[in-house]
Amino acid sequence: MKKLFAFISIFISLGLLAQNGRVILPFDDHWKFYKGDAPGAEVVSFDASQWRDVRLPHDWSIEGPYDRNNATGRGGGYLPSGVGWYRNSFLLSNKDAGKKFFIEFDGIMANSDVWMNGHHLGKRPNGYVSLSYDLTPYLEPGKSNVIAVRADNTTQPASRWYTGAGIYRHVRLVTINPIHVDHWGSFISTSHVSSANANVLVQAMIVNESPSSERVAVKTIFISPDGKKVATVQSSARIQAGKKESVLQTAHIEDPSLWDVDSPQLYKAVTTLSVKSKSLDEVTTNFGIRDAHFEAATGFWLNGKNIKIKGVCLHHDGGAFGSAVPLRVWEKRLQSLKVIGVNGIRTSHNETAPEFLDLCDRLGFLVMDETFDTWNAAKPNAEKGYNLYFTDWWERDTRDIVMRDRNHPSIVIYSVGNEIHDNLNDSTGFRKYRMQQDLVHSLDPTRPVTMALFRPAMSHVYENGFAQMMDVVGQNYRENELIAAHEKHPDWKVIGTENTHVISMWLALRDKPYMSGQFLWTGYDYLGEANWPGIANGAGLFDKTGEQKLNGYQRESWWSNKPMVYTTRKVSTATGATWSSDWTPEDPDIYTQADLQVFSNCDVVELFLNGKSMGRKGRTPDNLSPRLWTIPFEKGTLKAVASNNGKVVAEQVLKTAGKPSKIILTADKSSLNNDWNDVVYVTATITDEDGVLVNNADSKINFNIQGAGVIAAVDNGDNASSEPYQASTRWTYKGKCVAIVKASANEGKIVVKADGENLISGNVTIDVTNK
Repeated sequence: MKKLFAFISIFISLGLLAQNGRVILPFDDHWKFYKGDAPGAEVVSFDASQWRDVRLPHDWSIEGPYDRNNATGRGGGYLPSGVGWYRNSFLLSNKDAGKKFFIEFDGIMANSDVWMNGHHLGKRPNGYVSLSYDLTPYLEPGKSNVIAVRADNTTQPASRWYTGAGIYRHVRLVTINPIHVDHWGSFISTSHVSSANANVLVQAMIVNESPSSERVAVKTIFISPDGKKVATVQSSARIQAGKKESVLQTAHIEDPSLWDVDSPQLYKAVTTLSVKSKSLDEVTTNFGIRDAHFEAATGFWLNGKNIKIKGVCLHHDGGAFGSAVPLRVWEKRLQSLKVIGVNGIRTSHNETAPEFLDLCDRLGFLVMDETFDTWNAAKPNAEKGYNLYFTDWWERDTRDIVMRDRNHPSIVIYSVGNEIHDNLNDSTGFRKYRMQQDLVHSLDPTRPVTMALFRPAMSHVYENGFAQMMDVVGQNYRENELIAAHEKHPDWKVIGTENTHVISMWLALRDKPYMSGQFLWTGYDYLGEANWPGIANGAGLFDKTGEQKLNGYQRESWWSNKPMVYTTRKVSTATGATWSSDWTPEDPDIYTQADLQVFSNCDVVELFLNGKSMGRKGRTPDNLSPRLWTIPFEKGTLKAVASNNGKVVAEQVLKTAGKPSKIILTADKSSLNNDWNDVVYVTATITDEDGVLVNNADSKINFNIQGAGVIAAVDNGDNASSEPYQASTRWTYKGKCVAIVKASANEGKIVVKADGENLISGNVTIDVTNK
């Protein structure tokens, strides 16, 4: 019945085309999936009734199991690879004859083949690029039309990090008239930007697939962030049958609301096509009005303000969700990064999902949009990756990446490679870079191009003329080499494309005005690139569940303007020393002296132990290093108090924990929508009877859910945990684990309960709303 309802819904919706012109329908529901190869599954008559029902986006690899012998190996996080098949179908109204029909995939991992009613539409090796296929020639009105997709990532090792597998991003059906705006055919740029006025240029590529030449009227209405119409431009062009033509329109907007990192204001441009007063197509494009550019002497500028890019690199996985990431996961992550002072994102090292860039637009991040991790030369643990396809596919992939992404105001620079191992000291290497940069410039002349150079002293790119070709010279690590290169070539624009967390490297960038900024490796822990039993890389400021780590608090003390203080205690282990933010040593009876480091961006920090002052410390000479104390240990309460100008502005309290007693459940928000993209993180924390976190508690937590929801995944911050994510139980790590909840109805309540051995159970209630 659900399948029949889907058929009828799409049938009716497509039947409305005569009135509406362009129709975009989500096509994520009611897919059939088979893990394994299924020869002949592209044929319409193939029986897939026993296949599994799935809703897209879908990553089948994250379901596991983990196995150190899996072919993905270190790079792919030891999760499975192989072939996956998908099938779906829809009815088409006889009224829609003469329309154009397309299917759009935001990403299929990897080596995808797509069929419509048994006709092969195309193959795409790159699993990150968005793609569109014309279904029109193969559709049969009044019948069930079958789409089949085969995704194959059998050839391994293919990546240095986890990729996922299957149709892991959203899918849409698009229906348009023969005269329409081309796919990704609307490009908006701004010039002469100030707080007083700005010019906005619209380039609309108009396609005429009708049988006759037509004069097409093009009207674009500009809508301000507060919903008001602020400008309208009209023009027309005669377009020959079977041809396409670019139509240029310019608008002048007074007193524009500028897009920047603190106030990311977004406009809309609504472009309408009509012939003889009959509306044929309408496209809405979001854009921002801002002036962003790099200068050799002073770095990065945004709307007349010289700012440092304080960025992080991010891979595309969402922890327990693998590569099929609900938008709320990214929203939660980006908001947390924003809180600690991050203002830049590098998409490492591939095209990300389009909705991720929409979020960056709305939240105010500066994005380095990166295309490839390899050209022709292979890399360790990914010898059978994109290097096998670069020669044949770089141009198509680069074109699609730039055309899809070029309207995002968050994007301020493109990168066409990361630590490329091809020889950059000969004409072939020069040509490979130049042809990519030239292509990007031809598609988007408004933004500069860089790449993340790898060991320049060895590749000689600073001496052989390679760096001179680059709009902005980017280098991974070895910041002092980049500084020396700029001081030798002061006309170069420079940026750190990938950087460590150490204080000396931030100081090198902070104190050099020509350094545009840096992108830390990484913002969040990510799946893969780990040695067994590790399954995830721990370089993040936050762990996979969203818990802020020591490096995150350190960076917050350097980058955030919000007063903060964070105390950590030195803990000696068999393999060395670590730092922990607690006041509960493993054996309090023999622990007599505590070495502490306190991170703070405030003028003065004073420590109190059981109410007694342990001294006050001002800022360190570099204004970055933590403040250090060595104090006697005694059970009780350690309190850090931070002040500015004599006024207390931040505090942190640590208490000695008793024995594990109970589970406290907390939800990161109180309500949830019945939407694939919405989730709630429910954290289970083991505490003593007074509610103090027991940091070393190691317990198996059983989650139970009742009401209008389901447990979508479970996880903890342990990067060596190979427990399944699609489960209802999880071991704690540092006293915590999470259950991630989705709604299963449009309204109601969800009650999540957690219990563990010898622990008092906890529960939390979440409201489901239909908003």
